[in-house]
Amino acid sequence: MRAKVWSEAVRILVINPNSTAAMTEQIGVAAQTAASRGTEIVAVNPLDGPASIEGAEDGEAALPGLFGLFNDMVITEGGYHAAIIACFDDTGLLELRERSPIPVSGIGEAGYLAAMDHAATFSVVTTLEISVPVLEANLAAYGMIERCVRVRASGVPVLALENDLSSLPKLEAEIEAAITEDDVGAVVLGCAGMSSFSHAMQSKYAVPIIDGVEAAVRWCEQRVGR
Repeated sequence: MRAKVWSEAVRILVINPNSTAAMTEQIGVAAQTAASRGTEIVAVNPLDGPASIEGAEDGEAALPGLFGLFNDMVITEGGYHAAIIACFDDTGLLELRERSPIPVSGIGEAGYLAAMDHAATFSVVTTLEISVPVLEANLAAYGMIERCVRVRASGVPVLALENDLSSLPKLEAEIEAAITEDDVGAVVLGCAGMSSFSHAMQSKYAVPIIDGVEAAVRWCEQRVGR
């Protein structure tokens, strides 16, 4: 089968399931930076719902807004070649993938796949402890749990990543602990809000530091033949 050659810009829809527009803008910039030339990123979020997704309860509360936005922009409006769910919990991913006419990536799943391309084992550094069970359940559902040594909580809330640089030392300390204590070959950043400083992290440590937003963009581009 011949690979598809797009005569137009490839358009990837990035949906942040929380309702914080500033974080969506940050994610959109990170996604566009990771994209190939000729790929257009459109980043959006629901107008209501949780301001951040921290744990299973927030994830459930975000589903109506996420599904409604996806239905309006992908099912009804169209014009996108792929979509990304930009929450590391992969909120609603499997449900949307079942009924989507285009490839759909979650930044959690994409981050794990990228880590496994780089290393035999990896650890995840996420935000709060309440998020750990959700990520562990996803890893088990994806058949990847044996490759993940540990899901670590940095103690940094999601929205603090947006504008509180004083939280970075906590995050860096947990990354360093993952490298030294877990003895892994890669570390996955477990929140879309970490994408804005992922490149600085990647240059600071000897092992690959994986950003799920970047990994999801690459996953989508591969699916549409870029």
